[in-house]
Amino acid sequence: MSGPATTGAGTAQETPQSPGAPTVGGSLRAARFLAWLRQHRGMAAAAVVVAGALALIIGTQLAPKGDTLPLSVHNAGPEGARALGEILGRHGVSVRTPTRFDAALQDLHSSSSPTLLLYDRYGVLDAQQLAGLVSAAGRVVVVTPRLETLAALDSGIHQAGVVPDASPVLNPGCAYPDAEAAGQVTGEGGFVYDGGTTCYRAAGTAGMLAVSADGRLAVLGSTAVLGNDKLDELGNAALAVRTLGASRDLVWYLPSIEDATADGSGKTLDDLAPGWARFLGPWLLVVALAAIVWRGRRHGPLVFEPLPVVVKAVETAEGRARLYQDSRAVEQARDNLRAGLLVRLARKLRLGPGATAEETIAAAARLLGRDAAGVRMLINERPTTEARLVAWSQAMDKLEKEVMTR
Repeated sequence: MSGPATTGAGTAQETPQSPGAPTVGGSLRAARFLAWLRQHRGMAAAAVVVAGALALIIGTQLAPKGDTLPLSVHNAGPEGARALGEILGRHGVSVRTPTRFDAALQDLHSSSSPTLLLYDRYGVLDAQQLAGLVSAAGRVVVVTPRLETLAALDSGIHQAGVVPDASPVLNPGCAYPDAEAAGQVTGEGGFVYDGGTTCYRAAGTAGMLAVSADGRLAVLGSTAVLGNDKLDELGNAALAVRTLGASRDLVWYLPSIEDATADGSGKTLDDLAPGWARFLGPWLLVVALAAIVWRGRRHGPLVFEPLPVVVKAVETAEGRARLYQDSRAVEQARDNLRAGLLVRLARKLRLGPGATAEETIAAAARLLGRDAAGVRMLINERPTTEARLVAWSQAMDKLEKEVMTR
């Protein structure tokens, strides 16, 4: 007996371990790591969150940022005007895109007779700034200007409403050469103006394009004519190129809130804030997470307490009855008792869910052999006191038992 046992033990010791099986040392290290992770799970979670926040910040800063500004020549989206900028460049027009008022004024002064495209959608430029731009430009094209902008330009052109929805396409309808050569353009979502030479009039409205008497100022009431989305439709591209390509130099200026001062040197919140302010938000996030971990561990882990999930019907009825009693809702209690009785009687008498109260009362009276008027008076009674409500409910219960036993 000893020989085979010894041989079996030797065989078990000599059995080679498979290459993929974990070693004893690796299992111990894994167990120790898991124990450490459970012990310091708050610190580990905070480290993961901080690492994720840093990765998000770095990725956001390094990610390419496209231009999404409406009517910008660098915006390739539907609301941008990159396509028009490319077309003008191929026609020999030098398109300059200053971002500040002083830069726009400098670009205008550096050319002999430049054209200025002005799209001040927020109306941030004042009368002095507008006067400086107009005096430095050879020709000015203003896109969808506000009332304040038109008043400051003092050109005799004023707003006259919007293009009707029934006129998505507008005809020139004037003797202005650029409009006649372009033909039909998109009128959807446009504004109309009056004064000077007006073109693209809808029925009963003013024109979407208005040109001053001296021809130096043109007011265009639609961004769709210049935008990428509809530039290839109708004569939009022709009107845009003829209106903006008259000069070899085009200053494409889109004022921003940074230009909302008299000298054009306005500063944004980023300019006014110190350099370290950009790191304040992530740091506050880290502090908040650390506080959550710190305060959350002070009281130990959460304790789960099983709650009752089944509430007996009698408990619900008694609780609702106490609420009615506390609020002295005699009328509401009476209505509930009456409605419940009629539903149960109709079910017993097989009258169907659509049976009315009168039909149920008549059927119950016939079944009991009573006068329907007496049954109706009992069921339709309106107790005014709690004592009478109790007596009435007892009478109703007696009536129901009589019907149910028949």
